[in-house]
Amino acid sequence: MSLISPATDSALIVVDVQNGFCDGGNLAVAGGAQVVPIINRMASAFANIVITQDWHPAGHASFASAHPGKAAFETTEMFYGTQVLWPDHCVQGSHDAALHADLHLPTAQLIVRKGFHAGIDSYSAFMEADRQTQTGLEAYLKQRGIRSVYVVGLATDFCVAWTALDARAAGFETSVIEDACRAIDMNGSLAAAWAQMQAQGVQRLQSADLRLA
Repeated sequence: MSLISPATDSALIVVDVQNGFCDGGNLAVAGGAQVVPIINRMASAFANIVITQDWHPAGHASFASAHPGKAAFETTEMFYGTQVLWPDHCVQGSHDAALHADLHLPTAQLIVRKGFHAGIDSYSAFMEADRQTQTGLEAYLKQRGIRSVYVVGLATDFCVAWTALDARAAGFETSVIEDACRAIDMNGSLAAAWAQMQAQGVQRLQSADLRLA
């Protein structure tokens, strides 16, 4: 297969590469920091880069600690549906919420902070979990003539997958770079996420499929 050269109307979306999701973080994804050098290498191929950052207020509704009697990774019902309850993580202004120190994306033009509404979780870079509240990213990309997006980061089966699915729904050609992502994989969530993404036309690629020089 010939290598893919990201076009000038492509964007790289780097999802939640934060201390909280890397080794030692409050919601660490196994091998999370391993994506950093891969993403850094990819960045030179893209004229357009967007970063997302989980940015929760203390006591956020997605935290198990906000629900007496509930433990992390249990679920509860919110006004917008079933919510997985997480350990407290990526609290605004904390070290846990900071981008990984080795992430080097000097040409990134936008950071989309998500999950900052106290009562609504937010996995996708495009829309919060109520499926009503837009982040503005779709309009931002379309105003700049972006037609295709490549999604990388943490975690494959949650924020990466939701971002990729919403990108497809918004009409973007969408690829997920598998080796530039890591997953939580809770109760089969990784396989389910890939099945859902591929059913919607999301392309599954490796960083080696891209022409990065």
